[in-house]
Amino acid sequence: MAGRLVGGLLVLELLGLMGAYGLFHRMNTSTDLRNSMKSKFPSLLEVYYKSNEWAGIHGIRERDRENWAAKRQ
Repeated sequence: MAGRLVGGLLVLELLGLMGAYGLFHRMNTSTDLRNSMKSKFPSLLEVYYKSNEWAGIHGIRERDRENWAAKRQ
């Protein structure tokens, strides 16, 4: 019984990791998705920006702001 519970928890954790990676990949390739995340889930967008900055990838936030400002005009 305990083995099945641990196995189930591992499967759930693996699914969660895959979902988090999938969301990160979609956000990494879509400025439009990041724009919609800005209004719906700003804390997740901040985590995306911070994780890239920690990885040494800078300038995404600034490019997004420039792109979004250009679209509004």
